[in-house]
Amino acid sequence: MPEDSLQDASSPRYSARGVSAEKHDVHQVVNRLDPGLFPGSFCKVIPDALGGSEQHCNIIHADGSGTKSILAYLHYREFGDPGVFEGISQDSIVMNLDDLLCVGATGQVVLSNTLNRNARNCPGEVIRALIHGSEAFIQHLRDQGINIVSGGGETADVGDLTGTITVDSNAVARLKRDEVIGNHIEGELCIVGLASSGQASYETFENSGIGSNGLTSARHDLLADYYRSAYPETFDPSMPENLCYSGPYRLEDALPGSEHLKVGEALLSPTRTYAPLIDAILKAHRPKITALIHCSGGGQTKCLKFAYDTHIIKDNLFDPPPIFTAIETASRTPQNEMYQVFNMGHRMEVYTDAATADAVIAIADSYGIPAKIIGRTEPAEANRLTLITPSGETIVY
Repeated sequence: MPEDSLQDASSPRYSARGVSAEKHDVHQVVNRLDPGLFPGSFCKVIPDALGGSEQHCNIIHADGSGTKSILAYLHYREFGDPGVFEGISQDSIVMNLDDLLCVGATGQVVLSNTLNRNARNCPGEVIRALIHGSEAFIQHLRDQGINIVSGGGETADVGDLTGTITVDSNAVARLKRDEVIGNHIEGELCIVGLASSGQASYETFENSGIGSNGLTSARHDLLADYYRSAYPETFDPSMPENLCYSGPYRLEDALPGSEHLKVGEALLSPTRTYAPLIDAILKAHRPKITALIHCSGGGQTKCLKFAYDTHIIKDNLFDPPPIFTAIETASRTPQNEMYQVFNMGHRMEVYTDAATADAVIAIADSYGIPAKIIGRTEPAEANRLTLITPSGETIVY
């Protein structure tokens, strides 16, 4: 059975900022609930309440852009462009959609958005940008063959709860039960990693790879103390001062190691969706796909939640994109914490056999997304994860 929590995988800098990569307390509560039709699946799967079919099931999912919206707020206040929030809409949608991909749902998705704002700091032009960004990205997905529709949403003025704005989404999907990916990770599988950075054929911009996880640490580790004094509404005043906007950069500074991106652009790079690619992979090879892992909360340790008496070995990882190298260098965060908080180069994993792994890599290449076999699984008496980083460090969780 999957372990309830990771062993010896603490994130001291992350937790000191009021964030948990492991969410032990949350999982202790959730693990007592009904696991649904497919225990161990990436998302909870329930009977088809919408259609009443014994052959179908429903998935209801909730997620959001997290504190990435604060970065958009900083950019908006510094440069006066509300359009920066359009990318935050994409972040919120992708964090839902790409989790749904991991149970095999690539269509029949209805999405709803929830915006919680401080109306004094985030006026109507911000809301307009968020709604426009959401509708435009949904249409873009439909143009790529992904059947997703907007179901409206809610905008709440909650100035006592936030000094800026939060951007969250809910998604409902309907799927045939025999098409569900159960995510039962066992031994003797190949792991294909799908890169998080670069520019896919369906993207119009260079993606830094940052995604929507770890942005609390990324913001405070990279951005300078200027933002602490200028925008006190953007952080918890009880945070230790040495962890609050403790970095060397401003948003407009060049990102070290990148030919084109500024620090602000890299941090705000909209989260890549793998939906068109995963849709193509499942259409061609669904029966051969054992598991799909969205390396979101928990970074490269996310896979352990879905392992069954398995040693997961990742010994051919991608080189970290410049945004992660900048975070690690500025903060002096140890690699075991970096790989637990951030995706570090690939944000989606495909667990399959060797022959199908080669086919998956070829399909990814046709979409302009670098992919390679980044590791394997072996039977074990207990779940564990071994990472061998590109710098040669061995990390065991």
